[in-house]
Amino acid sequence: MPEPTAHIPATRDEELLCCLGPGFPALAGSDPDRVARIRDEVASGFAALTDVAHAVSIFGSARTPPDHPYYRLARTLATRLGTLSFDIITGGGPGIMEAANRGARDAGVRSIGLGIELPQEQSTNAFVDLSLQFRYFFVRKLMFIRYASAFVVFPGGFGTLDELFEALTLIQTEKIRHFPVVLAGSEHWSGLHRWIRAQLLEPGMVSAGDVELLVLADDPDEIVEIVERSRHRQLETYHPPGS
Repeated sequence: MPEPTAHIPATRDEELLCCLGPGFPALAGSDPDRVARIRDEVASGFAALTDVAHAVSIFGSARTPPDHPYYRLARTLATRLGTLSFDIITGGGPGIMEAANRGARDAGVRSIGLGIELPQEQSTNAFVDLSLQFRYFFVRKLMFIRYASAFVVFPGGFGTLDELFEALTLIQTEKIRHFPVVLAGSEHWSGLHRWIRAQLLEPGMVSAGDVELLVLADDPDEIVEIVERSRHRQLETYHPPGS
């Protein structure tokens, strides 16, 4: 039987995760530097986005071509939201992200792209006005959530699902304020919605209120109305510090 091949970490972060322990004191001792990088990444993100008052984070597949109906819907929706003074935040890549940034550019509002360092380099699309690059996914997701008045989630892969369920978990556990989470493209998302109801709601693993956090919609007018209605509620319930 051949000897098993040793796993070679592909990145510095993976190397740190694989090799933590007493046998690797040099790597274990690098934790303070890692913490400092995380702190700096959070601080620089906050500084760059500090004047973003109302924005919508739009997610979806990087592989959606420009002639796809979802691409056109994302661009139209972002333009409509932009006319209501919502800035648009995406992951800054191609596909749905490009469509949303393009719509923001059409409307003349800030078109923000929060990129991520990956082994396979993904270039920032040409319609991003403010581009930030992150090393850590969790810091990047913090920025998506901190500055969003709503999430609009188009069909996408694992990354899109990660961002969707992170927001749902934080809202469900009241770690963040309740904002709309809209699933754009009911034909795509209806299967997931049925599965959640059948496999999570019926056995009592989530509540009816948890399921209601998700809104399926196809019409840009409906999505805009949901987002705008939520903004008015947020303004009505906001109390300045010391009031």
